[in-house]
Amino acid sequence: MDLPSFLWLWKIAAWSMGLAIFAYLLQAISGIWMYNKRTQGQRRASWLRQFHYGIGGVMVGLVLLLLLIGIVGTLGHYGSLGHSPHLVAGLSVVALVLVSAWSATQISPSKPWALSLHMTTNIILFLGFACVSLTGWTVVQKYLP
Repeated sequence: MDLPSFLWLWKIAAWSMGLAIFAYLLQAISGIWMYNKRTQGQRRASWLRQFHYGIGGVMVGLVLLLLLIGIVGTLGHYGSLGHSPHLVAGLSVVALVLVSAWSATQISPSKPWALSLHMTTNIILFLGFACVSLTGWTVVQKYLP
């Protein structure tokens, strides 16, 4: 792919990453809130679960968009993938987000493992986002003029 500049692509990626991290923080806040309500035996607000699911869907979309941008941008610039640890970090985050989303759909009183898997995956996802952010910063430096 011989495009004049990929700067527009990296701007989209930067905004998407920022919004994905913001969505993750909203997920953490609303998830902790729901968990506290559940463990205290209180009824949660009716809108809270829908909000949590909605923001989760947005985060999945943003992470998949970032995956697409990374593949297109790297192939367009280098002609192949695997030029930095960012690929492994990014694929790990994609996998964690997808496992988290899937496990969220499994949470019910009859499947106690699902909540544990969901929460553990999201704790690990914090480290994943940190790693992908750090490795992404190095990648961005290669593309800037």
